[in-house]
Amino acid sequence: MYLIIGLGNPGRKYEKTRHNVGFKCIDAIAEILQIDVDVDDFKGLYGKGKAFDKDVILLKPQTFMNLSGESARAIVNFFKIEIENIIVIYDDMAIEPGHIRLREKGSSGGHKGMENIIQNLASQEIKRIRIGIGEPKFDAIDYVLGKPEGDEAIAIDQAIVKAKDAAIECLRSTFNVAMSKYNG
Repeated sequence: MYLIIGLGNPGRKYEKTRHNVGFKCIDAIAEILQIDVDVDDFKGLYGKGKAFDKDVILLKPQTFMNLSGESARAIVNFFKIEIENIIVIYDDMAIEPGHIRLREKGSSGGHKGMENIIQNLASQEIKRIRIGIGEPKFDAIDYVLGKPEGDEAIAIDQAIVKAKDAAIECLRSTFNVAMSKYNG
């Protein structure tokens, strides 16, 4: 079983913010794989389906970003998902808008949602797809909770499409194949 987690904050107020690119990516993956992400359980919204003969769960934690690991831990424990079959998708200020970066493991890089997942799953061996939102020109919290506009919004939307394609490639083949294809 594979688990793809998209990070964000619940509620209409946060829908189009930079911090919610993970949720937007899960929605895009769900549309392609025809998985309804509408079951409210495990402190999140999730859906189950099949892709390339693999069982797949898509999850959008509803705990707010900084507690995303609570939802991840609950669903991982219930479905007995192996760490190597988890992919987390989230925003990254260190990457320019329009770009993505796949990584097999490592620290949170200061991202509070990823940090909480690492703590709750007791592992840094978690695959991740980071979507670039660029460096803030002002307060980081206001920046990630702000809504991109113009060329920046277009670039971020393009990165979400790339991240969706990369996640699907991970299911079709392997994470390493997706890294070589999308980290260029």
